[in-house]
Amino acid sequence: MPTLVFETASGSRETYQIFKKITTFGSSADNDLYLDADDIAPHHGHITFNGKTFVISSLEKGFDVLVNGRKRRNYKLSNGDRIDIGSMQLVFSLFDDVEIPSSETIEEIDYFEKLYEFSERLMRESDINKLLETLIDLVVRLTQADRGFLILMDSGEPSIVIARSMNRETILDADSRISDSIVQKVVETRESVIVSDALNDREFSSSLSVVNLKLCSVMCVPMLDRGHLLGVLYLGNDNVVNLFKEESLERLTIFAAQASLILRNALALNALKLDNRELKKTVEEQRFGSIIGSCEAISDIFDKVRKIASTDISVLIQGETGTGKELIAREIHLRSNRAKGPFVTINCGAIPENLLESELFGHVRGAFTGAVSTVNGKFQVANGGTLFLDEIGEMPLNLQVKLLRAIQEKSVQKVGATKGESVDIRIVAATNRDLSEEIRSGRFREDLFYRLNVVGLNLPPLRDRGEDLVLIARFLLNKFATEYNAKARGFTTDAVIAMRKNPWPGNIREL
Repeated sequence: MPTLVFETASGSRETYQIFKKITTFGSSADNDLYLDADDIAPHHGHITFNGKTFVISSLEKGFDVLVNGRKRRNYKLSNGDRIDIGSMQLVFSLFDDVEIPSSETIEEIDYFEKLYEFSERLMRESDINKLLETLIDLVVRLTQADRGFLILMDSGEPSIVIARSMNRETILDADSRISDSIVQKVVETRESVIVSDALNDREFSSSLSVVNLKLCSVMCVPMLDRGHLLGVLYLGNDNVVNLFKEESLERLTIFAAQASLILRNALALNALKLDNRELKKTVEEQRFGSIIGSCEAISDIFDKVRKIASTDISVLIQGETGTGKELIAREIHLRSNRAKGPFVTINCGAIPENLLESELFGHVRGAFTGAVSTVNGKFQVANGGTLFLDEIGEMPLNLQVKLLRAIQEKSVQKVGATKGESVDIRIVAATNRDLSEEIRSGRFREDLFYRLNVVGLNLPPLRDRGEDLVLIARFLLNKFATEYNAKARGFTTDAVIAMRKNPWPGNIREL
């Protein structure tokens, strides 16, 4: 078997058996012949065997190969030739008596090692382009091609997305380096093609791309995903005929399956990103501040808010629990001339009756047991801004009188105080009760109702908001999936049907 004999840096003599059709050499450890020297290029050159002769070639500019003392770009080797590669000296021999494993065995081991390495990287690497470039680099080396291409279908037409040379560099003039006719056949038939000698092939020898490129060996396999053609993997070599065998095709088919898996995941991820962008766009188009919706009832609410926000008139918001009354109140404040002032909220149903007056109007020191200092109430805190009285229907009757007086006179008196304090606030109130029924039952003052209900807003329940339900659900799912790093990214058809059938008594809070 032909060999290269050389002396290592440590002074030991080594022999390398040439058993491949293409043997690469250089200072990079991924070469077939690793030459560890500073004056040797990472991918210095290669030796090709066409079945009859061995030809040594230099590949990188500025890094020469000398044969018998003369620079050679491409040179047919003879027995006993002396080769200088940088500071390394080698001797080429056509004969060697050392027993070595068969080339098929060595290639098989090399293949499984590279497949394992790529599988390891596939689990760690998140950059799709880097993964695909690595894949192409691997199949170029394993098949001994001098270039490889990943071609994807773009609107029904093949388009090159990855083009790599045997030096692991991107090929810039990629479109002019492949045979269109060979690619087209694979696209049309969805079957693999091996061309042993393209210039003399009965089917492709008349192809302009084959003639112009002077192609020798070509192998092209389809990448399929459940019957759908994603693209093709294309490998070529212009120097060696009969390079690709059935074993090469089998290996390339496995890597094509890997590429299909990567692309399928990438397309799924891209579809998810597009879906999220579409959702974001839809939400932005149908967003009113922090409120989402586009049904007729909620659109009417938005229109009213736009009209009344800049005024100082009182607003009463009515609706079931969880419909977003506080969000509407906050939006009124943010769109008003008081937006730079405070927005103060008090839940009239959550504070005991004996403390509610103090919470609303404040108290002076000593006004009652535990009043160790003078404290402002919500009315004083909200001065210059908006006071939101949530669950106003829960307010006791005796406090309703004092609230009515404070609103009418724009003045409040602290508990235990002898004089009032002027306040400049806007009142927005909300309730989930039917105040008309409360008035009839004597639990709510009619005069306070009319003072609060200068403009009334009735928020629709979620079950009456049509497609807003699904839009809000998708928005919330996307928000919390991101917040909690969850994998859920959408709803099944059955889930959407179930949501639409549910009455949602707790409305958006329940959702």
